[in-house]
Order: sequence, then C-alpha cells, then structure tokens
Amino acid sequence: QVDLVESGGGLVQGGGSLRLSCRAKIESIKINTYGWYRQAPGSQREFVAGISNTGDTDYADSVKGRFTISRDSAQNMWYLQMNSLKLEDTAVYYCHVRTDQDSWFRSFDYWGQGTQVTVSS
Repeated sequence: QVDLVESGGGLVQGGGSLRLSCRAKIESIKINTYGWYRQAPGSQREFVAGISNTGDTDYADSVKGRFTISRDSAQNMWYLQMNSLKLEDTAVYYCHVRTDQDSWFRSFDYWGQGTQVTVSS
C-alpha cells in the first residue's frame, strides 16, 4: 500500500521560490523512483523532476537550473525546491512514485492528491 501526501503549494510572485514536500507511507513495496509532475489547466500532466533510489536525478528541460529535487530516505520524504518561478510554472503539482518491478515484471505508479502552485506577475 502506498499513500502520498504533498504540501507546500501556494501563491508566489514571479521570480520567487517555493518548496514542495511529499511524504510517503509505504508498506511492503520497494520504490524505484520518486518524482514530481504537474498539470496546468487545459494541458496534459507532464514530468517535472525525478530522483531514483540511487540518487540519480532528472529534470524537464523547462525547469533545469531552477528546480531541484531531493530526498530524505530516513523520513520517506522528497522535495521540490522551485526557484526563479515563472508564470508558466503555474499548475497543480503531483508527487509520484514508481515501484520496482514485481515477479511478473510489472511496476506501478502512485500519485499524491496534488497541490496548487500559482505564480503571479
């Protein structure tokens, strides 16, 4: 069972910063990657950033150099530090995990409930 809860969204002026947090309650499941996605109105959900269980990170081109993903494995939490925010970063942000493959080579995705980030001019 996996339960994800995000926090840290809100309203910020362009150029400002926000930090999102996600806490995971995970039982008997091994996680492969931890990440963040976002969905703006009228758009599809898109990948923002991810961190593997070995610490490798990946970012969407649109946020490279501005956003940083990090993880506290002891607390089962991960974070998205967002700096130099732009109007186009406005979206609902979802934390995400993908499990390791099981005996049938299946992996599963779990999502948080989403937190709104609004960047104003």
